[in-house]
Amino acid sequence: MIPAVHGDRERRGRVRYTLTETEHGHAWGVCAEADGLFGELRRGTYELFGWVPEGAEVRGWVGSRVWLVPEDEALEPWLLEDAESLGRHSGADGLVLTGLDGYEGPPEGHRGPVRVHDEHRWLGSCREFARVVPAEQVALPLVLRGLDQSEELRRALMKGTRRALDLEEAALEIRDDQGEPLTDRILWATIRAWHPSALGADLIDLELDGRRFTPVPESARPVWERWFAGPPDTPGAWAGLETRQRETWLDLVRERACQRARQDRPAGHAYELDGRHVTDVPGLYLALGEAVNGPGGYFGGCLAALDDCLCGTFGYTAPATLLWRDAATAREHLSCALTPDGQPYDLFAEVLDALAQGGMHVTLA
Repeated sequence: MIPAVHGDRERRGRVRYTLTETEHGHAWGVCAEADGLFGELRRGTYELFGWVPEGAEVRGWVGSRVWLVPEDEALEPWLLEDAESLGRHSGADGLVLTGLDGYEGPPEGHRGPVRVHDEHRWLGSCREFARVVPAEQVALPLVLRGLDQSEELRRALMKGTRRALDLEEAALEIRDDQGEPLTDRILWATIRAWHPSALGADLIDLELDGRRFTPVPESARPVWERWFAGPPDTPGAWAGLETRQRETWLDLVRERACQRARQDRPAGHAYELDGRHVTDVPGLYLALGEAVNGPGGYFGGCLAALDDCLCGTFGYTAPATLLWRDAATAREHLSCALTPDGQPYDLFAEVLDALAQGGMHVTLA
């Protein structure tokens, strides 16, 4: 539960953000506004020389998970998340890809041939690639505006020493406008500056070092703003979104589920899945989550998470039944998938098998 700082929240107004010390759980302060929550992340850049597309040219947003599979089978494939194509260089045969590669990347200095896929289709191949060193990126601060500070924070600011202003690990806990927990972000809270806020007497604007905070991607802002208003009250509110925005929606559904207590339905319950919009992976798990737990509900975001949900404490008790309407849509779009190293498999069949193993009897319609 997000702790209170003062008891006069009606006087202070809406509380969206709480900065909480993670070790002992006390709140440093609460506020309604935060600048710097959204921003551009530091992205890796690759130039793929001798690019040969397999199908259409790769332009714009490429996919949430793009794999570079080396020709050298002794090496593992490398993951590029939230990948974008900057297109071909003028007069060159190379393609430029950018993405988040902090988790897995190529060996230092490797320049051999690779083949590229987005977990659904092969995009193309190149004879050589190189990682482009990006320009130094200035980290903007995270500013908590109109912060109602705790006594612990007051004491730290009064001391003003470097040690006192290093609040160490903290969680920025985020509520929607109905006051319900939505998600949180872990950061290392180092205070750079503070001053009286224009938002109210005895409130401050607290500036935290942006180098110790990973912002939410700017592309996610429209979906976050929708969720700030509160969870959806009708199913399928995500149906009109493109895949990238559906991924963001699924992330918030998952993170919100971690903030909330759940009560499992008794065994024997009959569920119904609206499959009309299951045209991609996030759509699959969003539809399944709503079938089990209602609008905005969560029931897995990958096969491993689905297995966990089927074991209980996520609104479901085996055995049960599921009527999957318009299942042909998912079969068409999800039957041809690729593992990281490019081996084909049937994701639709894998999901049906996982549901069956978890005690869910599925009828396709």
